Amino acid sequence: MSLHPPIAITCFKAYDVRGELDVNLDNTIAYRIGRAFAEYLNPSFENSKVIVIGSDIRPSSDDLKKSTIDGILDAGVDVIDLGMSGTEEVYFATSFYHAIGGIEITASHNPINYNGLKMVRENSKPISADTGLTDIRKIAEQGSFITPAVRGKYQLKNDKTAYIDKLMGFIDTGKFTPKTIVINSGNGSAGPVVDELEKRLGSQIKLIKIHHQPDGSFPNGIPNPMIIANQEVTSKAVITYAADFGVAFDGDFDRCFFFDESGRFIDGSYVVGMLAEAFLNKYKGESIVYDPRVVYNTQSVIAQHGGIAQISKSGHSFIKQVMRKTQAVYGGEMSAHHYFRDFAYCDSGMIPWLLVIELLSNTGKSLSELVNGYIDDFPSSGELNFRLNTLTADDICKQLESQYSKDTPSKNTLDGLSLDFGTWRFNLRSSNTEPLIRLNIETKGDKALLQAKTEEILQLLAKSGTISADA
Repeated sequence: MSLHPPIAITCFKAYDVRGELDVNLDNTIAYRIGRAFAEYLNPSFENSKVIVIGSDIRPSSDDLKKSTIDGILDAGVDVIDLGMSGTEEVYFATSFYHAIGGIEITASHNPINYNGLKMVRENSKPISADTGLTDIRKIAEQGSFITPAVRGKYQLKNDKTAYIDKLMGFIDTGKFTPKTIVINSGNGSAGPVVDELEKRLGSQIKLIKIHHQPDGSFPNGIPNPMIIANQEVTSKAVITYAADFGVAFDGDFDRCFFFDESGRFIDGSYVVGMLAEAFLNKYKGESIVYDPRVVYNTQSVIAQHGGIAQISKSGHSFIKQVMRKTQAVYGGEMSAHHYFRDFAYCDSGMIPWLLVIELLSNTGKSLSELVNGYIDDFPSSGELNFRLNTLTADDICKQLESQYSKDTPSKNTLDGLSLDFGTWRFNLRSSNTEPLIRLNIETKGDKALLQAKTEEILQLLAKSGTISADA
């Protein structure tokens, strides 16, 4: 038994570990989490087993990874180090190497003074608070670790060939027509993968790469394309280079964000509808999973193309669980997470833009032509974020439900509060990753109604003491 003094660890969240450096996350905590993770996944220590690990480009990531690796090795479990990588590379490698688990050291789009650990178990299955994270936290806090007979072994395997092969398997480059695409990697971890894909895409595809070199100081700002101010550079580049579309990534590139040929940012919910339609054209009658925040367009697409609609609570752990249960071919969230059955039911930021190249080539349409009908038929507010003052999210939901009870809307509490009035609806929910509540409003083809109801609910929220948190 290896004894370490008990400590409190406060950086565990609903789906992962995310903390402020030297406040509630440091190398000592990373060691404990790595060791607890290995001990939780491999309690018998009878055979040599392996955990894969990667890290993003943040200055703190390498040291945190080394400490996590030390914890895994001290637990008697082998390590495959992927080097600098994105989260989806860990998802891929966990299944590819038949590992018992995988860890990505990343804080994604959070400020530079934050970092974290995203974890999966065998077959790239998610781990959340109710499926293992709580147990891992307890083991790490208690510090009474099992001492194995033999320390684990370390290997560095940073060759991306098998992963790139997997990505390329989703598309047929022989059907590509000439396209120019702006790629904004945000100085995060995406650049090297984009470079490898560029070699495979053929002469028909021209990539304009901006903010491309990985740089943990983030000289062009934290890579968070959801912030409106951060969207301008990609939008302008699309126009400058007369590109067919633009793509921007967050720091660990498990999300991608699209801009059409006019530089317009495309809300993620419409991308979900577009990819759902593309998959249902290929795979008749399959299940599509989506989250409850914005639903009208996705439900319409699934119904029109003969798919099976499967709704899930927001968040990768829940989406993946429903996808596995229903064997859904595709799942999507408006937050720009896109999940694929043939990618171990995991999310990928690289697969979607490759599919869009193929989709534009096959249809002969522009990106705006593919989504304009969606936008006109089902306008939405986009996600509006608020910080709470004195009331809780439950308090706010109860107030709104009471306010609208006279209209007898259809109510759903799968994820926060959803009220559907037939011609319009809204969803209000707490963020699982930030101290915010998030509001989405949509209508059936009525932009004036959308504006009126958005203003109405914003006034109600202001009276309740919320503060807008949108950039």
